[in-house]
Amino acid sequence: MTQFIDHVGIQPKSKRIAGILHLAETYGRTATTGGLYVSIIVIYAWFGGMKFTAYEALGLVDLVSNNPLVSWMYSILSVRGFSSFLGLLELGIGALIAARLVNPIYSLVGGVLSSGLFVTTISFMITTPGVIVPELGFPAISVAPGQFLLKDVGLLALSLWIAMDSLTAIRFTRS
Repeated sequence: MTQFIDHVGIQPKSKRIAGILHLAETYGRTATTGGLYVSIIVIYAWFGGMKFTAYEALGLVDLVSNNPLVSWMYSILSVRGFSSFLGLLELGIGALIAARLVNPIYSLVGGVLSSGLFVTTISFMITTPGVIVPELGFPAISVAPGQFLLKDVGLLALSLWIAMDSLTAIRFTRS
C-alpha cells in the first residue's frame, strides 16, 4: 500500500495514518488469511454441531429429499442418521482446515471437500421447491430456503480459495 502511495505521490497527512498503512502492508495479508481460515472453521463447527439436533435434522428434509445427488441417503440412513453423518463430515472438514497449522496438505483436502459440499448445497437451489418466487419475477428468491442457500456461493468461493492457498503453501515448502 505504501508503495502505491509513493508511486502516485500521495503522502499520508499524519504519522498515525502512515503507521496504519505500514501495519496493513506488513500484517494485512496474514491477518486476512487467518481471519478467512478461522471464519470457515467457526462455521463448520457451528453447522456441524447443529446437525446432531432433531431441529436441524428435520430442517434438512425438504432440501435433501428433493435432490437426486443426496436423496438416496435417506434409503440408507434415517433422517437423524443422515444429519449426524453430515455433522461428522462438517466437523471433519473444519478440523482438516484447522490442521493447516500442522501441514497445508490437510487444509488442501479440507478445502476440496468443502468445495464439493457447497457445490452440492448450491444444487439444492435448483431442486428444492420454494426457492424461486415466480410471481415476483427474476431474480426473486425466497428468504428460506433461497437466500439461505445463496450464502453457499460465497462459502464455495472461500473453500476454493483455501484449497488454492494450501496448494500454494505446499508448493512453496517443497521448493
